[in-house]
Order: sequence, then structure tokens, then C-alpha cells
Amino acid sequence: MNLCVRRSFQTFPFSFNRLIQIALIGSCSGWLAACSAPPTASPESIEASISQNSEENGNSHENSIVWLRSGDIDTLDPHRTANVFSWQIFAQVYDTLLAFDEAGNLRPHLATDWHVSDDGLAVTFDLRENLLCHDGSAFDATDVKFTVDRALDVTNPSATFTNWGPIAAVQVVNPLTVTFEFAEPFSAFLPFMADPFASMLCDSAQPQETILESRNLVGTGPWQVVDWQRGQQLILERNSVYVNGGQPVENPGPPHMERLVVKTVTNAYARLAQLENGDAHVVVDPPIAELNAIQQNPERSLTLAQNTGQSVFFQFNVHRPPFNDIRARQAIAHALNPEAAIYQTWGNLVQREHCPVARGVFGNDPEFCQQIGYEYNPERAKALLNEMGYGPDNPLPVQMLTWIGDQREAIAQVFQSQLQQVGIEAELEIMDISTLNARVKLENQRKTGPGTLDLMGWAWYDPDILYALWHSPGAYGGYTHPDLDVLLAKTRTTLNPTKRLETIRAVQAHLLQQAVVVPVYTPGWLWIYATDSRVSGFKIGSFSRPLFNDVVVANDNAQQQ
Repeated sequence: MNLCVRRSFQTFPFSFNRLIQIALIGSCSGWLAACSAPPTASPESIEASISQNSEENGNSHENSIVWLRSGDIDTLDPHRTANVFSWQIFAQVYDTLLAFDEAGNLRPHLATDWHVSDDGLAVTFDLRENLLCHDGSAFDATDVKFTVDRALDVTNPSATFTNWGPIAAVQVVNPLTVTFEFAEPFSAFLPFMADPFASMLCDSAQPQETILESRNLVGTGPWQVVDWQRGQQLILERNSVYVNGGQPVENPGPPHMERLVVKTVTNAYARLAQLENGDAHVVVDPPIAELNAIQQNPERSLTLAQNTGQSVFFQFNVHRPPFNDIRARQAIAHALNPEAAIYQTWGNLVQREHCPVARGVFGNDPEFCQQIGYEYNPERAKALLNEMGYGPDNPLPVQMLTWIGDQREAIAQVFQSQLQQVGIEAELEIMDISTLNARVKLENQRKTGPGTLDLMGWAWYDPDILYALWHSPGAYGGYTHPDLDVLLAKTRTTLNPTKRLETIRAVQAHLLQQAVVVPVYTPGWLWIYATDSRVSGFKIGSFSRPLFNDVVVANDNAQQQ
């Protein structure tokens, strides 16, 4: 399937005078605290965090890539989480049947080819020969069946259970051929086979299945787990027999470096300090206020993920006033000026998004969505509010919710100001993403109270995200409609790309016309990487996947294959 994705990684020059001004002024107390007292990281404390067991195993940082992130994995089991930090690691430790190339198109990976039956009820994969798991056992069709049966076990299903689709059975035809049988056609299946949540496990893990929660993973990926100290660091060692099938890297074999050390450093300034001290090689989400300085430093470079599949958008509680009235939702859409808010908050770091389906995902068409959606028109917003009985002497009170981080507090305050200018008084609440998810569900259950809208973010590689969010009962118990349900179901069962695109457009038109979704910007998180000048070969693949197979760190005596 052609996902219409442009090149998804690039190093950019920046001009951030306005951006730095906004960041230094600060938009919330948390950001000001970070700016006024940037903590520094202690190399000694980090070295002390490495366990004696790791040292005995030779897991020093020599011949290593040190990658700093703001959060840790919550599990090493791809069936037990939807956490993005774990998702990034699954892509290093495991392989998938298919892979996305640099343009977001599907290509073979563990599978050499695939065939879809005429009725769409069977998909058969031919597997590569001579594949080895980390424990030395052979990878074959029985491992595929083991993985899928485990993911779909109704007594303990995968966290991404619905994304596998209506699989009725998995049949091992022979050691190198496996067939998936479906109760009905499922158009989002093949793209999911390239997602790390669909990582293949080796059935040699079966006798010790609970160990998948710890260190002794059995996969086929370019890296294997050596040690995990929860909340501190994860040490991966290269798979010396790795052969790349479809990942968009130049290196056909094992990674060039011996180890990938993934550390959790929650503070952005502490991460940057370790990069500057030479204690780290790759840092995600450096302080936005420092990006100009990083770009001007010849010892550093910046890489931005492009076409990440991430979308940040407004949605509404439509089960009580005022947002059960479409005019209130339309007024919000007309009152917002996303372009101005984006420029004020990030400069050119993010792009305006017009569609419910994010850039880089099949079905995204900014021109089409602009024709359907509501343009910035504050006078029209005031007129709609006036029809509802609101005005300068009687502003509309609402609650605006969003989650902390990545300058969302700053852009939310800009939106708050824009709403105030048309007569909407928005009380802004910032919280962590887990709390936000729970809060949105709770607000959709309440029949009384002030109207709420939330600035929410989701990422996916396929328009099937629309089904997950908006098909009854909905991901948050919010807006649903019988006509929309019919269209959403059709997006899943329509295999012809042209006909599926027509249905996806109809879904997006419904959401935009009803002002159920107000798309704002993309990307939204984990898209800015700073690297040391010693690093070469680092890239970000489609849908924001860091790739380390080609990485070489100069002066670290890397053994190139």
C-alpha cells in the first residue's frame, strides 16, 4: 500500500530568534523553572547506576552508542503495553514480518513476500530462510503462530488486540510459510505487520513466558537485551548474526557498534548537559530554547523526524452544553488561528495539520481538508456565540485540557488568548497524559458541568486510527454517529486502495463538517534529536523510528562489519 509519505528524516538549519524569545519568557511555571535553573548531570552518578552485574558482563560504554530519553520502557513485552518508549525499543530488539521504507511503503522484512486471497480472507507470508533468534534457535512459521496466538489469547490479550484485526486462525503451512485466516477482510492488517507492536517473538520463550517481562527476551532484531535497570538504563548488545531484511538502512548486517545504552534522563537540560560533556551521543527532545545554540555549534547537529503520523487536535465533550450544539464547536474552530499559534510557539519546528489523518498517512490530503474544515474567522465565531446568547457581557465559560510537555502549555495559552478575543473564557488545565486520558473519559460520562474541550494527540501509520477513536463507543466515549460507524467499518473491509480512499475522505469530511475534530499541528512529541559530531549514520525512519544500524561513533574503536 502506498502511504504517500515523503522522506521522513532530514537535518535542518533553523532560525529561532522569535522561538527563543517565547521560550525564555516562559508560558508556565514549570517551563520557567527549567529555564532559570537548568540542572546538570553528573557523569559519576550515571556511572554509579550501572550494576556490578553489567560490569562483569563487559557492559561498559566503550564501543557504545549512548541514547538519552525522557522516559523509560514499562515492559519489554510487545503484547503488554502501548507505551511509546517501549515501542521504540521493540523496534531495536525484535523484527516484524514487513517493514516501512523511507517513503512509508511496505517492503519485505522477516517475510520475503506476501499474498492476499481474492476474497481478502487469507494472507500468506513466505519467510526468509536461515533466520536465527537471539538464543540461536531457528525462526520459522511456528514462531509466527506462537506470537499471534499469544497476542490474541482472550484470557490475556495484547494491549493492541484490536489492531490485529478479525483473525480467525493462523495456519503453519510449512516451516517457511504461514497463513492468516480472517473472519472478514481487514485493510489495516498489512501495515500493522510493519509496526513494532506486531513484533515477532521466538517460541523458545514459551516455557519461560513470564521472563518476557524481564531481560531474557528472545527475538531476531539487530540488538538484544543484556541488562535493564528500571527507570535508569537499558543496555542492548548487537546481534552478531543479524541480517537486515527490510529496514531502511545501508548496513545489511549487524550494527556497527557493540552496544546501545538507552538511559532515562527526565530533565531536558540534564540530557543536553550530558551531550555537551561527551557522556551521550544521541539525545531526544533537547530544550527548545537551546535549539539555535545547538544548531550553531559545529560539534552538534539536529535531526527532525518528518511525517511521523502524529496529530495534535482539539476534541469536545458533546454530551452536554455547550458543545452538544454544533454552533459552539464551530465557534471554537473559527476562533482558533493555528498558524499564528504555531509560529509563536515553535517557529518552523512543526507544521499546520488540516486533516484528522496525519501527514504521511494514507488519506491525508491538506487541500481536501481545508475545503471542508472551518477557517480562522473570529467575526463568524462571535456571530455564532451571539446566536447562542453569549457576548461581551456574557462570555462562554469552558474548560480546556491538555497534557504537559513539548511546549503544549505554551500553545494552549496562545489558544486560550485567541478564544478570549471572541468571548470564550477558557480555564486551562495541564496534566500528564495518563490523567488526561482518564479525565476525558470521565468528562464524557458527566451530564452536568462546564463544557470541556481537550488538546489531544495520537500517532498511527494507517487511517485505521479513525476507527479506534470514533467508532462507537469511541476511544473516550465521546462523539459517535450511526452514519459515521457505517463509514468507519467500511474503511476496514475495503481492500481496494482507491475505494478505501473515498471512504476515508467521507469519514474525514463528516468529522470536520460536524466540527468534532479541529486538527492543529504535527508532529507533537519525540521528534527532535540532537547528536554529537562524533556520530555518523544516525537516521529517523518512517513514523518516527530511530535507527542505529548504520551508526558509528568516531574514536570509540567501533568494529565495523
